[in-house]
Amino acid sequence: MSLSYVFRESFAGFRRARLSAFSSVLAIMLAVVLVGILARVSTNAFELAQALRQQVEVEVFLADLSDRQMNEIGISIRAQEEVETAVFISREAAMDRFREEFGAESELFGDVLFLPASYLIRVKPDISAAEIVVLVDQLRELRGVEEVRFNQRGLELLEDRLTVFIAAGSLFGLFISFIAFILVFNTIRLTIYAKRDLIRAMKLVGATNGFIKRPFMLEGSLQGFTGGLLGTGIVALIFTYGLPAWLPQLERLTWPLGEWYWLSGALVLLGIILGFLGSRSASKKFIQQTKIG
Repeated sequence: MSLSYVFRESFAGFRRARLSAFSSVLAIMLAVVLVGILARVSTNAFELAQALRQQVEVEVFLADLSDRQMNEIGISIRAQEEVETAVFISREAAMDRFREEFGAESELFGDVLFLPASYLIRVKPDISAAEIVVLVDQLRELRGVEEVRFNQRGLELLEDRLTVFIAAGSLFGLFISFIAFILVFNTIRLTIYAKRDLIRAMKLVGATNGFIKRPFMLEGSLQGFTGGLLGTGIVALIFTYGLPAWLPQLERLTWPLGEWYWLSGALVLLGIILGFLGSRSASKKFIQQTKIG
């Protein structure tokens, strides 16, 4: 098989069905742009959620206990696999924090140590709200623990919003990718229909379906590559010049895996895959249906 023939025919498809080819490239480009924006925004939303999760604090307030008993409770708390750090706050330290927060009004209480000793717990960043609730229930069962507090509602709301955002964005990205696939499919179908007489002639002289399909599959891949490259460029422009001009803080958005080229390479590859799959499906279906007689 001549490689020059495959490349010549694949590029010729762009000329034969210009409008359809343009529509395919445009759809792939839009799909890549939306997926790229979603990927970067989702990455930063996830990192923000993880940072907020690391700030979730569980406060364990203790009864009047001896130093040995409070140390034993601390050992039990740190033994929990969900716990990352557990800092002991004595009654004196709690009173100092109270004075810092309330200023002159705290002088009304004088030197009375009315605040209990406590442990300030930070959980591991991959722990869910449901797992923290289980941890809190376990801590409440410890002898000598009077009360356990944490902002359960805030953490659950954060998790729910992040889940809805990622799910909605993923569904929308899949929908646009499916439209791009259909447009590539139809473009290759129109190209095959325009060349149906040539395909019949090639079959008459013994050409296999695989030989006939290769130029169409390469054509779809080229459409995907073009759309992916254009889409990647637009994503770069949006995050480099577009969004920062509107909101300068967005300049600090991180790239997935830490570098721009990982996302860029993935987006170009996504465009190629969409183009290849659309052209492969169309060529496989319609070339086999083209009869010799």
